[in-house]
Amino acid sequence: MIELHHLKQSRSRRITWLLEELGQEYTVISYDRHPQTNLAPPELKTIHPLGKAPVLRDKGVVLIESAAIIEYLIAEYGQGNFIPARGTADYYRYLQLMHYAEGSAMLPLLLNLYVGRLGEAGAPLHPRIQSEIANHLGYLNNELEGRDYFVGNSLTGADVQLSFVAQIGIRNAGREAFPHLTRFVDMLQARPAYQRAVAKSGE
Repeated sequence: MIELHHLKQSRSRRITWLLEELGQEYTVISYDRHPQTNLAPPELKTIHPLGKAPVLRDKGVVLIESAAIIEYLIAEYGQGNFIPARGTADYYRYLQLMHYAEGSAMLPLLLNLYVGRLGEAGAPLHPRIQSEIANHLGYLNNELEGRDYFVGNSLTGADVQLSFVAQIGIRNAGREAFPHLTRFVDMLQARPAYQRAVAKSGE
């Protein structure tokens, strides 16, 4: 059976949601963050040397990185769904967004989190970080104008991969700042598969 190592309050939600969309049986092993440092516990390093989550174990394969896990699950269990046909314009858009989510969009959101912990020492960096957050969230918001999904007319791995960025972005910026992105978050969180994932392993 598919085994997902899931760190609470992390990007692992994307994977449990996709597993529900795929209709696969899976086991979730949950880990609590350290109460003082907020870091992952050392036990995760017994699964993968980096000690990060999510980690997927299936058929003798151990995978880290959400995008790689999403690609693997879609290839193994998607039956041709959740990904555009290779070589099409939609496929290259999909590929770009899969890399963009963690390669670009998450960086200012993470900087906002870490620099915010510095208090006054981090104050000089806040204007640039906020500008970058607005830039990326604005881009994603505009990409959803007149459409429900980031690629094509149905849910793909790109929507799953971008869901965490969208959720954190709306939580930080407020629901009114980026209305198309807010609509996207509301839609995905209303999906039965998403709700099943939350019921099984928490928000």
